[in-house]
Amino acid sequence: KDFKTATLSRGYKRKTTGFAIADEDTTALEIGDEPMQFHQKFPDVIVAVGEERIVAIPQLLHQRPETEVIILDDAYQHRQVKAGLNIILTDYSNLYTRDFILPAGDLRDVRSSSKRADIILVTKCKPELSEPEKNKIIAEVKPNAGQAVYFTCIDYGKPYHLFSKEAITITPDLTILLVCGIANPWPLKAYLTKSAGSYDMLRYTDHHIFHSNDLKDIKQQFEKIRADKKIVLTTEKDAVRLEKFVKELQDFPVYVMPIQHSFLFNDGAEFESRIKQFIRSFSRGI
Repeated sequence: KDFKTATLSRGYKRKTTGFAIADEDTTALEIGDEPMQFHQKFPDVIVAVGEERIVAIPQLLHQRPETEVIILDDAYQHRQVKAGLNIILTDYSNLYTRDFILPAGDLRDVRSSSKRADIILVTKCKPELSEPEKNKIIAEVKPNAGQAVYFTCIDYGKPYHLFSKEAITITPDLTILLVCGIANPWPLKAYLTKSAGSYDMLRYTDHHIFHSNDLKDIKQQFEKIRADKKIVLTTEKDAVRLEKFVKELQDFPVYVMPIQHSFLFNDGAEFESRIKQFIRSFSRGI
């Protein structure tokens, strides 16, 4: 809110090519599911896509000269653009110190490149992470003197209907059919195990583009569930790929699970202050 911000990503699995900025008519097929999710969740943020960041950045600034900050998504390993501030995210259950570069693991750069980062975010931590566990992870990561390490956990909100946006509460008497095409559904599954009565899951590949046959499978699976209170639940990322089925799903109980990340150890204010300090000092240096 303090700065006019834009996000720029390549738009993985979109059906278009080249540079584009999202507007009120944009669909997930045009810019990709994750950029579409950004666009819907943060309407004040400029959302752009482009395969070549070094080409897309000037186009973005030309079309939206009011832009003050550009967040590059998944660009740490791209050396053509030198970012002013580098942030890397590492999953609590699979720290980069224990991972391997593609295709053996999930890393897109060598482990030693982590030393270029200004901030390391350990994500998807358990909410009750203790100080000793925190310190053990920091010791494993071995940050440089100038690197800050923060820890976050996932917070789930109240599910809302895909189209009407009406919210509901997950209760122990609710049976759920979880429909998701994300890389790691385990945190959501763990949450549902604690909160819902029971759930089944239809799992698709990450960034899966839903087709009419998928809708048939979803409805058939839903009809098989013998429960008085039941819903279909999906993620925010999957929701933007299901929105095109307005006619088929408008009156169907498909709900979206909102997600956000919360900082542990009361470090959220410090993280925000560090980001703002960088932006203001960078601006003064122009």
